[in-house]
Amino acid sequence: MYKAVCPGSFDPVTNGHLSIFRRAAPLFDEVTVLVTGNPNKKSGLFSVEERVELIREVTADITNLRVDSWSGLLVDYTTAHGVQALVKGLRSSLDFDYEQPMAQVNRRLTGVETLFLMTDEQYGYVSSSLCKEVVRFGGDVSGLVPATVHEAMKAKYAG
Repeated sequence: MYKAVCPGSFDPVTNGHLSIFRRAAPLFDEVTVLVTGNPNKKSGLFSVEERVELIREVTADITNLRVDSWSGLLVDYTTAHGVQALVKGLRSSLDFDYEQPMAQVNRRLTGVETLFLMTDEQYGYVSSSLCKEVVRFGGDVSGLVPATVHEAMKAKYAG
């Protein structure tokens, strides 16, 4: 069985993320969306558990996709779960410059390969941070995040 992991903080999951998940799913027997904590980012809008649940809800139709969370080294997860590949979406060369050293270190540590998928052009400018900022100030991110995620974001900021 050929397994892949799509790791990220996904706070919140965007339509750009979903596009990558949907494009990766037919390439592997099993794809895991792995919600990870990023120590370089301040605490998130959603807890890890809330992110996992939102992703499960919006990906329920992808039969070979599962959702999990992890707080340790990514390569430890891939080794423990027999994962052969990581899948990352790239919006621009800036994303590549950020992701390349991690991909090289991960391969050196365990041999896990990283595959980069270019984001769909309609989502090239979309980021979780940008969506949070827009919603925080009352803006509309319809079409950039799934409707259920948009509603959850509005509820978080209202509360």
